[in-house]
Amino acid sequence: MNQIRQITEIGILTAMITILGAIKIPNLVPGIEFQLSAPLAVAICAVFGFKKYIISGCLSSLIGLALGTQTLLSVAIAMQFRLIVGFILWICHNHMASIVISGPIASALARITLSVYVGKGALAMVMLAVPGMIFTALAAPVMVKVFKKVVSMAEHSVPRKLLR
Repeated sequence: MNQIRQITEIGILTAMITILGAIKIPNLVPGIEFQLSAPLAVAICAVFGFKKYIISGCLSSLIGLALGTQTLLSVAIAMQFRLIVGFILWICHNHMASIVISGPIASALARITLSVYVGKGALAMVMLAVPGMIFTALAAPVMVKVFKKVVSMAEHSVPRKLLR
């Protein structure tokens, strides 16, 4: 029963990342829009753990590549974001402060990497992402609380002997 639950959670998390990843906050410069999945990604990592987070993220990227909504470059940037978020949350033991700062830090570092690749100004790319970073810093803790509540409710609604 536990494997079924894990597969189901990963499937749901993958779908959530894929759908919210397709919705972007527009920006002045085409190509550097901010994905609404950023705070969701931070919350998934904090609540469900890095393993489910990275599996869901990789599956979401594969779906995006298959559908043509993502490029190899966007997947590489997303993977960098995911690894940085996971590293920060791991180092800081999922404290609320790390949940608030991990998304913006990962976003800034991903923008700097992108600027090196495309040869454009790193500072400008980071500055243009500030509204999305603020949104991530504010929304991630709220999503963490919602996910924790959902997980808690799910654990209490299933008889313990079925979870073994």
